Amino acid sequence: MNETLLVTLVVLTLLLSAAALVVALRASRVAHRRAKRARKAPELPTDVQGLRGEVHSLRAEVSDALRHLSVVRYDAFGDMGGHLSWSLALLDDTGNGVVLTSIHGRSDARTYAKGVTDWSCDQQLSPEEEEAIRFARTA
Repeated sequence: MNETLLVTLVVLTLLLSAAALVVALRASRVAHRRAKRARKAPELPTDVQGLRGEVHSLRAEVSDALRHLSVVRYDAFGDMGGHLSWSLALLDDTGNGVVLTSIHGRSDARTYAKGVTDWSCDQQLSPEEEEAIRFARTA
């Protein structure tokens, strides 16, 4: 057999072995992750009352999450276009959170934050901020 052919066959065999090893390691990792997830799965109650309790506790956990979101884009100044200014409402289920506003001008941009409680604000809101809160409430 030609020496070059023999070297080529050895190199190909090594490459195939390395590829098979990589595939086997990945398959092993995937199987390990699945087994780990299966071991960590919490025991769920089988009765209806227990399931209702689980749903109630999950709802209580997410009630403080900022789930009501809305963005309103607009032109803050008449001589500028592109809707580069925006107001963003981030609120939880009870209407508590914040309204962030960025006013884009020719030479700078200013950002404001106003606290929101029960879907309203102690500070005066711009029409766009009120619109963002209104959209977030219906979202």
